[in-house]
Parts: sequence; C-alpha cells; structure tokens
Amino acid sequence: MAKLFRAAIMGPPGSGKGTISERIAQSFGLQYLSSGHFLRESISANTEAGVQVKTYVEKGMLVPDHVMTRLMMPRLEKLSGQSWLLDGFPRTLVQAQSLNSLYQLDLVISLNIPYETLKDRLSDRWIHPGSGRVYNMGFNPPRVQGKDDITGEPLIQHDDDKPEALMARLRHYKDVAKPVIDLYKSQGILHSFSGTETDRIWPYINSLLSTKMHAQPLDNHQSQAP
Repeated sequence: MAKLFRAAIMGPPGSGKGTISERIAQSFGLQYLSSGHFLRESISANTEAGVQVKTYVEKGMLVPDHVMTRLMMPRLEKLSGQSWLLDGFPRTLVQAQSLNSLYQLDLVISLNIPYETLKDRLSDRWIHPGSGRVYNMGFNPPRVQGKDDITGEPLIQHDDDKPEALMARLRHYKDVAKPVIDLYKSQGILHSFSGTETDRIWPYINSLLSTKMHAQPLDNHQSQAP
C-alpha cells in the first residue's frame, strides 16, 4: 500500500494559508482540512461540539484546546486511509501534542509574512459570513462590490482584520505558535517560507512537496479535496 502523507500549514492571519492549501490539495491530491470550515459546519449542524463552539465564537473568544481537539480528531479518524493537509489545527502546543499522540506528521509548512504585507492584505479582506469565502479587493475582488459571488449576500469586514486589532492578533499568534513551531523543528519536519507574494512563495513549496512526496509515493487514485 502507498505511504500516506500528512502535513500541516501554519501562518498568521492574512498569510495566504488558504490559497496555498488549495493549491497543494489540487496539485498533490491531499484532502484539505480547514479547522475554520469544520467550526462553521459544526455550528450549522448544531452538533454538541458545535453548540460549544458557538458560545465561544459569539463572545469573540478563541475556541479552547479541548473543544478543538474533540471537533478535529473524529474527522481525522474518518480519513484513516487518506493523505491530508491541516490548516488551522494544531494551533497550540496542547493541540499539537494531542495530534502527535495519534498521527506522525511528515511535513509542517510555516509562512513568515512581513507585518506591512499582512496589514495591507487584511485591510482589503472581505468575508461572506455564511460560507467563510474570502475576497480581497486587491487581487480577488467579488464580481459585484460588497456581494458574495455565489449567494449575492452582503460581505462583511471583521473588526479584528482592521489595522488597530491586527498587531494584537499577530502578537498572540506568535506567542501561541512559537512552542508548536519549536516542537516541529525539533522533529525535523518544519519548513519555513518567507515573502510578500503568495505566487513567489508557491514554487518553493511546490518543489519541496514534489521532492517529499516523490520519496513517499501516493496512491494515484486518492480522492482530491472537494
């Protein structure tokens, strides 16, 4: 049986994780698992975990480790025979240790994007709250200004995407991410990429994955991310 390949991507808000994750999923046939997508899905489905998640989200609080782990682990267990890429989980050392107890990651990608670039990207970022679809007025604008392409519903800008909140979010991300990054660095699986343009970072990530996955060939018939 082909060797499974399991990876995670980390980066601050606005670092381009979603864009790069989708390219990886399409290019390499990995299932793309976004914690944000699962959070929204669990709230919509009104599951027990979703009810818990909603109470934190409505208060503008981060979802605690035990709730995130309880939400994510069953999803991963259902994909026991597939290769995947995680985005948004693990976010903390506790989450990383929980993941480690079940799965050994092959690769962790960390995106290091300058503050000014993040600020510019997020000030242009608008979101469709129902689906989580993200638009950027600079390079990925909606077809009709202020409206979601698919539903036509209004787009919103998150308060925490505004410059005055971004510095605090970035500081928090760095504090929480550092022990996770140190853990994966000690395991020899962390690869960091720096830059201001996703299109310039992508070829290096593409090349790295081609090398890594060539050494561990995937089953050609694996399903791609939806």
